[in-house]
Amino acid sequence: MEFVETEGDSVDEAIEKALKILGVERDKVEVKVLVEGRAGILGFDGKKACIRASLRKPIVEVAGRGEGESSVVGEKGREVLREILRLMGVEGTVEAKAGEVPEEVLLEIRSGEGGLLIGHRGQTLEALQYLVTRIVSERRAGEGVHVVVDTENYRERRRRSLEDLALRLGEKAKRERKTVSVDALSAADRRIIHAVLQDDPWLTTKSLGTGPYRRLLIIPEGDRKMKDPPKGDGQKSP
Repeated sequence: MEFVETEGDSVDEAIEKALKILGVERDKVEVKVLVEGRAGILGFDGKKACIRASLRKPIVEVAGRGEGESSVVGEKGREVLREILRLMGVEGTVEAKAGEVPEEVLLEIRSGEGGLLIGHRGQTLEALQYLVTRIVSERRAGEGVHVVVDTENYRERRRRSLEDLALRLGEKAKRERKTVSVDALSAADRRIIHAVLQDDPWLTTKSLGTGPYRRLLIIPEGDRKMKDPPKGDGQKSP
């Protein structure tokens, strides 16, 4: 069974039911909210929340050296990252793995100094990833291959935290009918929130500001998105 659809009085309750059916922990599934649900008035006109929970694909090891572009990038990236850690005075090991998509390589750091490597909201980890990517690119290894640097499963924990935050703030925006602002998010963090809320017909998300860390707005739109489909999708106005 790769996915299930479950209902509950709330999104959280529906997720818990799905986890019990699949027999896995929260970090092993992708959750898509199909229906937000509502409590109703005095027990009437209520609506159950409905979600679809899909099992995540397991991460597999990168093929041996010389067996593909990703393997070359993984090996070079591992060497570069090990040297950066040495210059930082950080003891640890680096393992190269295949990412969630074919064009992605994951460099996982194992060290007792995870807090130092992660930094505030992952900023140090992002800087390490940027440096490794630039150096590997300058050596002309694996153009088009995306390098991800991680430690202590931070990326996954951060993603889950942002998904939960997006759902909570989306509910708040709809309940209060007011725009909700989230400050100082990286491009990667903004993409996660955009992705979680993009299929909600009652909400629109928008980035605001300049620079790498921008505000993100969650805007209640009513059913406008359902009535007015985006231009260029092949649909014609009635």
